[in-house]
Amino acid sequence: MLQSLSIRNVVLIDKLDLDFKSGLSVLTGETGAGKSILLDSLGLVLGNRAETSLIRQGEDKLSVTATFEVKDKNNPLFALCEEYELEADEEITIKRSLNKDGKGKIFFNDQPISAKLLKELGKYLVEVHGQFDNQGLLNPANHRDVLDAYAGYKNLLAEVKEKFANYKKAKAARLEAENNVAKAKSDEDALRHWVDELEKLNPKKGEEESLSKKRLEMMNAEKIIESLSYAYGALTQGADVQSAIRQAQSAMDKANSLVEGKYDDIVNMLEQALIDVNEAVNELEEASQSVSLNQNELENIESRLFALRGLARKHQTTIDDLPNVLADFKQKLATIELGEEGINELRRAEEQAKTDYIKSATELSSRRKAVALQLDNQVMAELPPLKMEKARFVTIVEKLDESAWNESGFDSVYFTVATNPNSPQGPINKIASGGELARFMLALKVNLAQSSSVSTMIFDEVDAGVGGATAQAVGERLARLAHDVQVLVVTHSPQVASRGNHHFKVEKNTVDNVTTTKVRELNDIERHEEIARMLAGEKITDEARAAARVLIGA
Repeated sequence: MLQSLSIRNVVLIDKLDLDFKSGLSVLTGETGAGKSILLDSLGLVLGNRAETSLIRQGEDKLSVTATFEVKDKNNPLFALCEEYELEADEEITIKRSLNKDGKGKIFFNDQPISAKLLKELGKYLVEVHGQFDNQGLLNPANHRDVLDAYAGYKNLLAEVKEKFANYKKAKAARLEAENNVAKAKSDEDALRHWVDELEKLNPKKGEEESLSKKRLEMMNAEKIIESLSYAYGALTQGADVQSAIRQAQSAMDKANSLVEGKYDDIVNMLEQALIDVNEAVNELEEASQSVSLNQNELENIESRLFALRGLARKHQTTIDDLPNVLADFKQKLATIELGEEGINELRRAEEQAKTDYIKSATELSSRRKAVALQLDNQVMAELPPLKMEKARFVTIVEKLDESAWNESGFDSVYFTVATNPNSPQGPINKIASGGELARFMLALKVNLAQSSSVSTMIFDEVDAGVGGATAQAVGERLARLAHDVQVLVVTHSPQVASRGNHHFKVEKNTVDNVTTTKVRELNDIERHEEIARMLAGEKITDEARAAARVLIGA
């Protein structure tokens, strides 16, 4: 709810600080006193367009600050704050300023935001009905959500949402499969050629590296054999290394026997050296035999490397990844061969998901129609006392084309009215006049209050063109509405004003040719006097005071 409003330099207001409470607050005053300025000021912190013409004459800037209390954690405001990374708790302060050059600043809990975002946030804080209506209930796009919130079938809505998501997912899977098969079929000849080409070459992972090493070895075969031969000769010819090691072994065995094994380590090392030399000689022999000087083999290796690299370039990949490319092409061919069977299975899954969605959406539609009739009857019951006994209110629930089905079901919901018996039903904001519109909104809101996420409602000119019993009925409904939400009403009707829990008077004073609008909350005595003024006019009579006491006590 709106807790406080501070206004600086807005039109006729130089400085104004107001505190508001729950219940019904009424604002009264002479015509032209400046009641609309309060609504303009509040509109600024709710996202309305800021005009430099609102800046008080002689001042350089205006500012408006409002503090709200939002206790309902399910209010969509908090989800919006989370989306835009705004810090928000139960108390929210919005400050907006505007300079003469048209530049301004907006702060939400001391965090700068845009005017566009402010307008989005504002619609979850306050609803303004009348000539400054914020298009909440007047926008048919909101009517389905309004009816659903009024009905309270959250579980069914969640079920429909889930079923639609499943249907959408199944449909997307089927479409994707069909596209894949269609694309694969268009590429079938090329795929078969590529598979045949790759299978004939039969690439292996790591083959490029092994072939490159083998190619390098064969290109240097003569130098390698020359080095191997030299090493073999050094170990087996001339100074025979093996013979020298054996001689050293024999000498060390004799010396070691004389010192009781003192030289065991040396003897063991010579023994290991002889083993290593013998193994090296054998390895050199095998290595020499394995080195190929076959020019044809080198040409074959180079030819295979060339072919592998060509295929890798062709498919824009690496030689190591060619086996994966082959597997992918085979899979696509399998998709073509088995695709229709798989698509048929996906079609069956899609049809089942669609059937499940239709079942839940049909139940939701039936519930909507029943609830719509209930809402219509309740709103219609409110109309006669509001001097609209000939008006008709009808909630239309129509089935959408399949292309427009969505997570909220397949219904279009919109509120219609007819103000005269022979008039056709039409959109509420197209048919009703200003005063009728405000009273229609009041009749609706009395029934929708408990399901609304907004905790503050403002009615402007809700009593326009009515008086007596009708004005009394308006006041009673505003008071009833104020049991569920905070209500602020700008009124010229003493019958409406008398129902207020809190009464504010708007006054305009001129001193030294400077006009200023002031607003003050009235005490009980002042309140009686103000309502008497509203009854009697400029000269307040004792009869008017007595009538005021009757109205307030009613």
